Amino acid sequence: MLLLWVSVVAASALAAPAPGAGGQRRGAVQAWPDAPNVVLVVSDSFDGRLTFYPGSQVVKLPFINFMKAHGTSFLNAYTNSPICCPSRAAMWSGLFTHLTESWNNFKGLDQNYTTWMDVMEKHGYQTQKFGKLDYTSGHHSISNRVEAWTRDVAFLLRQEGRPMVNLARKKTKVRVMEADWKNTDRAVNWLRKEASNSTQPFVLYLGLNLPHPYPSPSSGENFGSSTFHTSLYWLKKVSYDAIKIPKWPPLSETHPVDYYSSYTKNCTGTFTDTEIKNIRAFYYAMCAETDAMLGEIILALRQLGLLQKTIVIYTSDHGELAMEHRQFYKMSMYEASSHVPLLIMGPGIQVNLQVSSVVSLVDIYPTMLDIAGIPLPQNLSGYSLLPSASEMFKNEQKFKNLHPPWILSEFHGCNVNASTYMLRTNQWKYIAYSDGASVLPQLFDLSSDPDELTNIAAKFPEVTSSLDQKLRSIINYPKVSASVHQYNKEQFIKWKQSIGQNYSNVIANLRWHQDWLREPKKYENAIDQWLKSHSDPRTI
Repeated sequence: MLLLWVSVVAASALAAPAPGAGGQRRGAVQAWPDAPNVVLVVSDSFDGRLTFYPGSQVVKLPFINFMKAHGTSFLNAYTNSPICCPSRAAMWSGLFTHLTESWNNFKGLDQNYTTWMDVMEKHGYQTQKFGKLDYTSGHHSISNRVEAWTRDVAFLLRQEGRPMVNLARKKTKVRVMEADWKNTDRAVNWLRKEASNSTQPFVLYLGLNLPHPYPSPSSGENFGSSTFHTSLYWLKKVSYDAIKIPKWPPLSETHPVDYYSSYTKNCTGTFTDTEIKNIRAFYYAMCAETDAMLGEIILALRQLGLLQKTIVIYTSDHGELAMEHRQFYKMSMYEASSHVPLLIMGPGIQVNLQVSSVVSLVDIYPTMLDIAGIPLPQNLSGYSLLPSASEMFKNEQKFKNLHPPWILSEFHGCNVNASTYMLRTNQWKYIAYSDGASVLPQLFDLSSDPDELTNIAAKFPEVTSSLDQKLRSIINYPKVSASVHQYNKEQFIKWKQSIGQNYSNVIANLRWHQDWLREPKKYENAIDQWLKSHSDPRTI
């Protein structure tokens, strides 16, 4: 029934009267005569390349395709930090990760931080949030934060269960991720009971956990989320023959940071092509279920007569490697991990438009305020997307003149043993590490190497140097790396002191317990050596 409706509505227009004049810094030179409603749906771990060709051929995503046909899709949208909390902190604050100091999944924004939703509420919008938020400090497991704090310690420990698949027993099961469906139902009910009767414009946020992998209890209760779980109903949406088996270089030839990531993610063992293909197929099926929840929101808006009055935005906090580069999860600047979907449709938004300019999640904050006609703060890292998506601006070149021709992404969390910085331009992807000298940088030309298999940093030293200078003009990344290094030590020391005499037992039984318990003294000694190096003795 849902697919039938999509095919019928595809022939109808969603166009609304063109916006009027007005505007402010970094925003569209316009304002709607009547403030539109806004719905923002944010999933987890969704590879943005699935929203356009050729990635779109591998799985059926009817409602994402509907948004593409009736709105604007951004082909080169990126996370500002490829992990949940720091990415979402950037999205809700409009600031780069180093400015909010959202270093890991435990450290995000303060509880009372003023987000774009708070600002919209002050300007007369009715607001509501459902589902996964995860942009404030204090969340996630002890394991997750300790792994992030100790990433500089000279040891290698598996921190995740081996990636695996799990098929639901009921073949026809549709609501596999029940918690996400419940939150979707809550959002739909709110639209029906509250939003449809409101005299105010509204902004609704729905956060989904899918297609994030599920926990892996079979690997031990302290292991992470390495299970790709779905039903046959969703697997039928996947074109199995279109699934690519990613190429892996020999472990001895991988970048040292990639080796650390593959090892800690428990991916250095042997995987058959069938295993890899199944993991990817299950992941794509989980994306299809995500698309269906997005569809429930679109359907409800249409049934309530709100679709033509509402701007709908869909994006994700980061992607999912799904065994590319011998890894699953995120925490990487490779495309599968850092490239996110970003689609906008609604009144005044250009239809069937694809924007190739690079954009990122910090652009959400100014875009939301720009939609509401609210003046933008001067300190934002992001830029409004309306100049590229609005019917008033049908020349992408004008948008390029407003939005810088680059985006910044950075990572400081677990499963990566060096702070990582990505500068993405239209042609190049430059990745720098730590202090810029101790770890080799990477350079990829995505036009000729979309799978990012050949690091050409040494081959093109002038390009590498130019991009590094540009990166340093945006962020003093050696200084930021040193700050994170010191923060990690200080936080670990505080945690260790809070544990007291139970420290040895607690640290041994975190997610790395299967490796740690073989040689506990060895690993405790490694941490002691790390704490003594380059630290103020008074803090130890």
